[in-house]
Amino acid sequence: MTTVDIVKNDTIQKVTGPINYNVKNPVVKLMKVMEDASFFAEDLGAYLADSLQYLFPFSHLDLYGPAGNDQDILNPELQDNKTDFQKQNIKDFLLTDTYLVRGWVTIGDWTGPFIKFSYSGDPDSYLSKASGHKLTSYICLWASIQGKMMKESVRVPYNESTNRYEVEIWGYPDMDLNTRLSTKGKDALIKGTIISRPDLVTGSITDFAREGLDDKNMYNVAPENTMHPIRPLNISVAWTDHTKTCWDSNNGNNYNYSFDMILRGWNNFMQAGVSGSPHGGTGFLHYRNLLSNYKTFSRMDELSRPLQSWMFDANGKKGNQQVVKEEEFLTVEYVDLHILKSECAIGIHRHRDNQEIFFLLNGKAFMVMGDWNKFPGRERAFEIRTLMPGSFTLLKAGQLHALVNALDIDATLLMFGGYD
Repeated sequence: MTTVDIVKNDTIQKVTGPINYNVKNPVVKLMKVMEDASFFAEDLGAYLADSLQYLFPFSHLDLYGPAGNDQDILNPELQDNKTDFQKQNIKDFLLTDTYLVRGWVTIGDWTGPFIKFSYSGDPDSYLSKASGHKLTSYICLWASIQGKMMKESVRVPYNESTNRYEVEIWGYPDMDLNTRLSTKGKDALIKGTIISRPDLVTGSITDFAREGLDDKNMYNVAPENTMHPIRPLNISVAWTDHTKTCWDSNNGNNYNYSFDMILRGWNNFMQAGVSGSPHGGTGFLHYRNLLSNYKTFSRMDELSRPLQSWMFDANGKKGNQQVVKEEEFLTVEYVDLHILKSECAIGIHRHRDNQEIFFLLNGKAFMVMGDWNKFPGRERAFEIRTLMPGSFTLLKAGQLHALVNALDIDATLLMFGGYD
């Protein structure tokens, strides 16, 4: 991990006094963006709401500096205040022109994956400026989804109601999609807002039905499924105007996005099975392995953390005092129980070294995660998923994160982690 880019390209501001987080709060702003992105081409009831996953790439962050006496230390490599968890809160952010959504959609007896691609229709978008503000009723998308490339670009029509260019690519495998859609969906199919491309978006929800999965490594079950519960989904994207002469393609390198939040729970597990007389007891135990360094999962590295010279290790050592350069485990230095009241949200922030687990015990919450600096192979983005009772996320060192209570009742959260 490098921190040079974050210092050069983003704004870090000193904390000079009390901050009113009830005014222009960035997590509230992000929730409004998610709400605006939740308009789909088919009737809303067709989409499994709790399965929806949002990816909002951003180009810029405004961060508050560390708290207390460390507010003048703006270089993250030098922020060694373990008492404050090396914490920096986010003041604001700038999103790029693109966002993506994936999830499950149901039509008749079929439930399968879709991906929504959306691009800004504002005149100040990159593509509008590149075309001399001459964008028409559609632009074009080129994408590679988990290595499956489009042979030709896809037309993406303009949506007046959202002021965006939008297309949903469905994995519906048959030729009768038109007969299964509602009136709204039929109109979207004609317009091109819905297209069926099972060669690009693949799989069915039945791939992960519990029956028959005992003792199987889930990484090897339907690995090409676009909604695989534990495999990351990597997508490469470029946009062009209708003439295919003006491009928004990251200077020809294309934009690389990744749905890669580590989320585990009853439907997101590594292995499941049944154990009789467990550990010398009686009856049967039904288990689901969620995170592991053992046996076939020994090199998955989900629990590990590579160490940089400026990071604290599990023993509080850094630099030449460190014995290893990678710790193949998760250290627990604190265990907290939180109750999020109605309208409560944990704000968007980051820790430099810390790994944490957010485990939702009851209620429902939106989990936000993202990279605070640029990693090789993927753009910086906020990823949002829904946490249900019994599900949790694992935050890797330095990741941005926030949690929003999605209901009008209390949400109970168990948190634990360590390293700083």
